[in-house]
Amino acid sequence: MKEYVIIVAGGKGLRMGGEVPKQFLPVGGLPVLMRTMLRFREYSPQIDIILVLPKAQQEYWKSLCQQHQFNIPYQQADGGKTRFHSVQSGLALIPDEAEGVVGVHDGVRPFVAVEVIRQCYETATRTEAAIPVVPVVETIRHLTEGVKNRDDFRLVQTPQCFSIQLLKAANRQPYRDSFTDDASVVEAYGHSVTLVDGNRENIKITTPGDLLMAESLLAVNR
Repeated sequence: MKEYVIIVAGGKGLRMGGEVPKQFLPVGGLPVLMRTMLRFREYSPQIDIILVLPKAQQEYWKSLCQQHQFNIPYQQADGGKTRFHSVQSGLALIPDEAEGVVGVHDGVRPFVAVEVIRQCYETATRTEAAIPVVPVVETIRHLTEGVKNRDDFRLVQTPQCFSIQLLKAANRQPYRDSFTDDASVVEAYGHSVTLVDGNRENIKITTPGDLLMAESLLAVNR
């Protein structure tokens, strides 16, 4: 059974307040996206990595790879106008007859635990669909209905892992605005997803504060 991961890295970094897209910003001297890719190679040297990048960012990425002598093998696909379309682009590089599991992961989540990756792939092998989640620790307020019980909610992370054939079939659906992640696409197709315990360090780096937290996490784990 083959294992793939589609790493989606299409952010513009607007919330960072700078010109360099967030996936290319350095953490501990190495671009975030490289650290994310290396984490999946740590999980499995045999995993096939598919990197989805906007065309406008591909030359800059190439220059970064040369600068850092980053040469792990991967395939590259062009980013689409939405995450849904970007994942479609990545899926197109997987043979239609392929059997196994494909994960979809945010390029700016470099601190996913290897054990979480393993649990997601192993669970998806059994159930066809698995996503990592963590409990909500803050109090939640609905804008019209007041305070909600936080025990009824979970924060969703990536990698979101699926049977290759299931995700390919689900992504043939027409796009909807409700497709906020890959789990929502698969659920709209009629398949349930299994929840797996994530790790709280698996933050999505989108703001300057997140970047500071990432530096701290890296220092602690060295």
